[in-house]
Amino acid sequence: MNHTQFLSQAPSADTPTLWPFVKMHGLENYFVILDRRETAKPLDVDDIIRICSTNVGAGGEQLLTIERPSEAGRKAGAYALMRIFNIDGKEVSACGNATRCMAYLLLEEIGSGEVLIETIAGVLPCRRAGVRQVSVKLGPISLDWQQLPVSHQVDTHHLPLSSGPLSDGVALNIGNPHAVFFVDRLIVDDIPKYAPAVQNDPLFPEGVNVGVAEVVDPQTIRLAVWERPGILTKACGTGACVAAYAANLRGLVKSPKITVHLPAGQLQIELIENDMVIMTGPVAFCCHGFIEGVTTPLQS
Repeated sequence: MNHTQFLSQAPSADTPTLWPFVKMHGLENYFVILDRRETAKPLDVDDIIRICSTNVGAGGEQLLTIERPSEAGRKAGAYALMRIFNIDGKEVSACGNATRCMAYLLLEEIGSGEVLIETIAGVLPCRRAGVRQVSVKLGPISLDWQQLPVSHQVDTHHLPLSSGPLSDGVALNIGNPHAVFFVDRLIVDDIPKYAPAVQNDPLFPEGVNVGVAEVVDPQTIRLAVWERPGILTKACGTGACVAAYAANLRGLVKSPKITVHLPAGQLQIELIENDMVIMTGPVAFCCHGFIEGVTTPLQS
């Protein structure tokens, strides 16, 4: 039985509150995945918080659900819709590492080398790129202050705010909002001291993912990201994409193909036309099992 076959199991009459899940990670960015293609019943925020909890749930940095694509998604050729929920229960539009994990799961299901996944941010082309390696085309990346969004018009190329060593940042949107700051030396342990002030600044009404980057050489970046809703993650796929884009914008890198080193490993980012990027990196399975005590039925 493959992982998606496991996910499709309905709970038995004897254990109606046990629901199948798969847990995956992309560079230690952990996701709990539920298959909801056979139900239209919404998830409760308390359900999401419980599922993501490391104490009483499966434990993950985000909950992902596989759903049937919308009519627009089907017309665009999407095989499935992916929805993404943070640990506080709020839905977000994009996550690069999540997309790679979801893509691999669906590629295994259909036995193909390519798949289109619908997200709130658009339909994303995904393909196999090696043994448990997946490439995802993301973008376009925007610096439009209204698309980010920010609370009022600012120069997104040079953000008018600072926190400790974080200054002169670049604000970008790749389906979710980011602020990227370049430093001479990346000290990951210092990020929780300075990034929350940026993330919670009134300039960002929906919060912002805060990337701190060190340019190693013209083809290499070191990066760590403080993600909404307030987590220092081991890896952030969309953060790697916008950091590479911002470094190119500043003239700090000289190649369209950039290696981004994150605390848990590396991603390959290729800058292509029309402000798009291709992100390539690994995926891995952690476990599968059943979640007990979810308040909202997940299957019809």
